[in-house]
Amino acid sequence: MPKGLFKKLTSVAMSSAMVIGLTSCGIGSSSSSDELITLDVYSQLANFSGEQTGWIADILKEKFNVKLNIIPDGTGVYETRMENGDLGDIVVWSNDSDQYPTAVQNGLLFDWNEDDILTDYGSYIKENMSAALQKNQELTSTITDGESDTLYGFGHNVATSSEDHESFFYTWDVRWDLYKELGYPEVKDLDDFKQLMKDMVNLCPTDDTGGKTYAVSLWPDWDDAMVMYVKSTVTAYYGYDELGIGLYDPDTGTFHGALEENGPYLEMLKFYNDLYQEGLLDPDSMTQTYDQMIEKVQNGGTMFSIFNYSGSLGYNKESHLKEGKYMYCMKPEEATPIVYGMNPQGGDRIWSIGANTEYPERCMEVINWLCTPEGTLTTNYGPQGVCWDYDEDGNTYLTELGAACKKNTKTEMPDPYTGTFHDGSLQITNTTWSIDASNPESNGETYNSDNWKNTLEDTQYEIQEDWSEKTGCSGINDYMESSDYVLAPGTSYSKGSKSEELKTTWSQVTTQIKNSSWKAIYAKSDAEYEKRVNEMISKCKEYGYEDCVTWSENEASIRKQLEDEVRATDSSSDDEATDSSSDAE
Repeated sequence: MPKGLFKKLTSVAMSSAMVIGLTSCGIGSSSSSDELITLDVYSQLANFSGEQTGWIADILKEKFNVKLNIIPDGTGVYETRMENGDLGDIVVWSNDSDQYPTAVQNGLLFDWNEDDILTDYGSYIKENMSAALQKNQELTSTITDGESDTLYGFGHNVATSSEDHESFFYTWDVRWDLYKELGYPEVKDLDDFKQLMKDMVNLCPTDDTGGKTYAVSLWPDWDDAMVMYVKSTVTAYYGYDELGIGLYDPDTGTFHGALEENGPYLEMLKFYNDLYQEGLLDPDSMTQTYDQMIEKVQNGGTMFSIFNYSGSLGYNKESHLKEGKYMYCMKPEEATPIVYGMNPQGGDRIWSIGANTEYPERCMEVINWLCTPEGTLTTNYGPQGVCWDYDEDGNTYLTELGAACKKNTKTEMPDPYTGTFHDGSLQITNTTWSIDASNPESNGETYNSDNWKNTLEDTQYEIQEDWSEKTGCSGINDYMESSDYVLAPGTSYSKGSKSEELKTTWSQVTTQIKNSSWKAIYAKSDAEYEKRVNEMISKCKEYGYEDCVTWSENEASIRKQLEDEVRATDSSSDDEATDSSSDAE
């Protein structure tokens, strides 16, 4: 980090960070008045209920004179709000295929072009997210059978270019210090990896608190059609992406149903059962929350994670690094993790505004600010000038406080803020720009602090230098790109709708898969495991598993066609670039 960047912050500097003028953000007109209003935010992604608190609440109040009342999804919430004809002021959708189309068909979303709301109060979005806005209009046309192309919002993780990919997050993080102590053993496949985990636990049997260590700790909070961690291990090892009731190979377009005999899902299910039988799987995995799991990671209770966020990002606090302890990526040689192509059209988690809001201008202002570089960096890292800023060369950097907050979200925020960084994190739980999108206000950098020049130039601890020397790589992306991986191109693909009958079947089948999968993981012998799996297959087929597979295979064919179109376009662009280069010569 350049000298002088980490000067002690004064209350004056922090206060000024809160009152940066709206015009500096390029957010256009302001509808803010002396009236403090509360906006109801119905977010299907939220895990929090009630008034937004902490530092982000202070910033939003200062900038827009608003409070946010977060309304999460839950049993009957969507149905009740639909029946009342009022979804909320700001409405955030978990996807654009299940309940979103019904809201469009029933006129419950606000037209972003009405009264020039987008032009006047969402200028940054209009000027910089045209592809994502166009995608939403095309989606409206599909939903209404061509009768309308009204603009209702845009999807999450918008990219500035389709020519690059996001950062890897299926990173196979392991305790590198223990790997070093074991002599850097060769790890070709999952069998080698299991042996490595056994050796690591034997070498380090207790965590920082004296508790027993395990190879890995799972959690069920995010299970959907399958057990999340099981299907994600397929993605981390083979590069197959979750799709419907199975996994999809972006290279070939092949769909593998969850219950396919000798298929990838059942292979990884057995992998975790093997760990359990060896005493290497945290026995609380089936019942604990994500927060309980990550606390164990932070205390050194686990040896690996296929994800960076439940591995290195949780474990690598300064106290561990000072002790020569480190968790970082070390994948099996045969693993080909997936990485996602950047998509200027955005994803399927839609930002929208409720049709009956009294404050459409204020809603648009808030969403628009979240899309500006300042808003994007603030929601990711905290207040500007307090947690992050730009140096004299235009490079982004984290302050000492910002770095501390990233490593530990329970870090206390200084005056004039109250509570921890986590207390002030935006509870809407959706993104605007992709974390790896380019930040036009920086010196050619993205929003991802892991790749900032100032971050990479930080002094490394000896154990970190050991990783770099042994792998010959400067960071995660460099390491992953040095071997095989699978690229999933960014496309306009959105999940298709299901009939009411299929929805019922789907619910029965996926519930059975999840429940039976956990029982199989906890089987105490191979014989019991086989019994659990056979029961799962039998029950699911009775419920209509094959109908779910048929729907998923159709989705796979649609996705494959769209990916082929992207590849053809990229190839054509490359050919044109080559021709132009040849002509120039």
